[in-house]
Amino acid sequence: MPWNNQGGGNEGGPWGGGSDGGKQWGNGGKQPGQPTPPDLDKLINDAKRRFGGLGGFSKGGGSGRLFLILLLIAAILWLATGFYRVNAQQQGVVLRFGEWVRTSPPGLHYHLPYPIETVLTPEVTRDNRLEVGFREIAGRSNSKRDIADESQMITGDENIVDIDFVVFWRIADAGEYLFNLADPDDTIKVAAEAVMRETIGQTPIQTALTEGRQTIQIDVKNKLQELLDDYVAGIRVREVQLLAVDPPSDVIDAFNDVQRARQDRDRLKNEAEAFRNDVVPRARGEGARLIAESEAYQAEVVNRAKGDASRFDQVYSSYLKNKDITVERIYIETMESVFTNVEKILIDGDSGNGVVPYLPLKELNRSTSQGN
Repeated sequence: MPWNNQGGGNEGGPWGGGSDGGKQWGNGGKQPGQPTPPDLDKLINDAKRRFGGLGGFSKGGGSGRLFLILLLIAAILWLATGFYRVNAQQQGVVLRFGEWVRTSPPGLHYHLPYPIETVLTPEVTRDNRLEVGFREIAGRSNSKRDIADESQMITGDENIVDIDFVVFWRIADAGEYLFNLADPDDTIKVAAEAVMRETIGQTPIQTALTEGRQTIQIDVKNKLQELLDDYVAGIRVREVQLLAVDPPSDVIDAFNDVQRARQDRDRLKNEAEAFRNDVVPRARGEGARLIAESEAYQAEVVNRAKGDASRFDQVYSSYLKNKDITVERIYIETMESVFTNVEKILIDGDSGNGVVPYLPLKELNRSTSQGN
């Protein structure tokens, strides 16, 4: 039974979506991309007008009216399937024949009835945990299984390090998360592992094992977010945590020996620097003292020489004025300087013949003091 050209030129199906511009759907005040429920009163009147002229309904009376009521109830129930609610922790992803058409915020909304449009409501406020390099064993506390293919990485100085880390992430855009990636969880794991390998490949092993862990976490988080944004994955990375950064178990003994050797090297280096800091300043001070004494001796000798030269010039000038007096004075001064440091013995020529002319009291006193 054809639907077109019945009831005064309504075209486009039984809902009258033709020449009236879609007014049956209440498009006068709807927002773009957000359908509204159809006008039920107009829909019922159209149904009455269309089915009223059929032979079975016009003759049957009560049975036709019952069928019409059931049909209207079914239509109302079918239209009511378009109402849906999005909780506060969810986003609504509306699909039209399986194609993503829009994303709805939390609240009460309406979409075209099933099976024209359906809705998915994934949670977007829950933190999802992704483990890389290990897997926790279910039922055992603090037990995990190492995944060597994921955890072993090469550092910037060509050493091997075993890294276990976790990534916490949330859904930022549910539509992008569900439809832009075939397998979002595997994509996040592969991307996180690739970014971590790139970062560790630019970091020395000593930095990765000690003070560089915080920097590595921040760098990996930022780079992973940039990579997922390039994929339009609809994912927001919350945090990256390094749980373990250790040498591989097969070479940990040799690595510990290397670490102890490095510690001994650093200790000896510190001791040498401390000895240098003690000796060098002392040597520099001694050198400065010798230089100062030398300069003082130089100044003393030069000044004494200048003074002797000046005194000689004065003596020579006096000699030119009066040679005899100058010569006698020079002789007296010379003898004075000579006899000042010479032991002198004076004997009177008129001493008695029977008396010892000389009594060495000084030598006697010296002998007595040595004997004591």
